Amino acid sequence: MNTSDQPFLPFTRPTLDEQTIAEVGDVLRSGWITSGPQVQAFEAELSQLFGGRPVRTFNSGTATMEIALRIAGIGPGDEVITTPLSWVATSNTILEVGAKPVFVDIDPVTRNIDLSRVAAAITPATRAIMPVYLAGLPVDMDHLYDIAKRHRLRVIEDAAQAIGSQWGGKRIGAFGDFVSFSFHPNKNITSIEGGALVLNNDDEARLAEKYRLQGVSRSGMDGMEVDVLGGKFNLTDVAACVGRAQLKRLDEFNARRAELARRYFDGLAGGDALACGVQLPPADFANTNWHMFQIMLPLERLSLDRAGFMLQLKERGIGSGVHYPAIHLFKLYRALGFRDGMFPHAERAGRAILTLPLFPAMSDADVERVCLAVNAICLKYKK
Repeated sequence: MNTSDQPFLPFTRPTLDEQTIAEVGDVLRSGWITSGPQVQAFEAELSQLFGGRPVRTFNSGTATMEIALRIAGIGPGDEVITTPLSWVATSNTILEVGAKPVFVDIDPVTRNIDLSRVAAAITPATRAIMPVYLAGLPVDMDHLYDIAKRHRLRVIEDAAQAIGSQWGGKRIGAFGDFVSFSFHPNKNITSIEGGALVLNNDDEARLAEKYRLQGVSRSGMDGMEVDVLGGKFNLTDVAACVGRAQLKRLDEFNARRAELARRYFDGLAGGDALACGVQLPPADFANTNWHMFQIMLPLERLSLDRAGFMLQLKERGIGSGVHYPAIHLFKLYRALGFRDGMFPHAERAGRAILTLPLFPAMSDADVERVCLAVNAICLKYKK
């Protein structure tokens, strides 16, 4: 229950303006509401964003990863190295194509996969690395691709949260191998639901189109052929219309997110939360798009658990989130042989990580309110 006299502040909320709503109405009135001219335009605009690389859109960021795995020829008997700290879709797609996820623990500072541990996890069955850019922060891309080159591995970048992020001054997606983005409503831009896959060449793009829609390829007025087993993963024109409007504001949205993140660092500096042991995210303003602002709770120094901390925030009218529990401790993955203690850094993060509100429509006063609440809770419940 919100006992605060202020409106409830969610941990995220998309910004959809009236012009976008009107444009969606135009698409609905056009009669062409599934994949059509809006999808084609959206893909062209995304391709321009990523330096002219081929881009194909899908109905989710999960589908993009599965399709990338299939294009790479990964299937039963193959292994894919990834992180245990992500939305479970990352590793579920590996299982979906019949391959085996091989987890590597995270770096406790960046909370991304620890690239220094990857080489030890490579076996003759390893075919790819699937890094995740948690909260929009990329891994060391030079190190990542050096590993991939030396071991002849494909890279499927789970950049679901990283649109607008950079490495070495270049946008994530403008270089590399497969790069997968999500446009879920909690992402930096949204198409309501949807995702995009950046590919390497036109052949891969054509294969992606086949996998996207039942394996179908067309020729002439009435020619149709099916030569691969595809699914139903296409994006609608309604969704693409929203995505196009959002894409125009990407840099604006991300700049505001960076401003809010700076205010979080300022608001929490020298306060009771840090004194209690709260760990802040890396202050990397050169590379990350500030998809989320996540703290690590010092649970060993508090007399309440994370759920209790979240409840205290909720009672103050503040939403929060958990991104994410450690994947390998879910029942599905325990049944595959994973167990407690295998990836201690990811397990600690899975228990202690907490996402604070961060979205472009927030005010500076909203950030101050959250910082005051976090400090007050830490002070009250410090052991």
